[in-house]
Amino acid sequence: MTEPETEPETWNADAVGVLRLPSGRLVRGRGLCRGLPAGPVPQFGVHLLGKRPPEAPWESRWLRWPDFRLPADQDAARAVLREAWERAAAERVEIACSGGRGRTGTALACLAVLDGVPVAEAVAYVRRGYHPRAVETPWQKRYVRGFAG
Repeated sequence: MTEPETEPETWNADAVGVLRLPSGRLVRGRGLCRGLPAGPVPQFGVHLLGKRPPEAPWESRWLRWPDFRLPADQDAARAVLREAWERAAAERVEIACSGGRGRTGTALACLAVLDGVPVAEAVAYVRRGYHPRAVETPWQKRYVRGFAG
């Protein structure tokens, strides 16, 4: 009798939108406007939107984060992003905003900082590994620089 196939607990490193952090954690960034990619679904998602998103069929958190701006609640953002980083060690974690670049890139850069990427290099790291136009505004870049505390 053969074992039933199970889905991997983390992302395929070669899948679209997947960023490999220095620790080996894999996190997927995505623009919600593009729809759900083929393949496994997230086990945990963080939605960075100005208004509450529809319920997802997986566990998720909503951070009120208007387009081109910063999180409305900085303490909540820090807690949710830390949770996402911790869970990415063993689960499929997705970070998503509407377009998938500015807010998503900013959050991914914050995860990179949590993972040990020097603050001054985090935006470039995400632009190389996720999307060349990630982190769109000067204040988003400043947010990443201040994220380490």
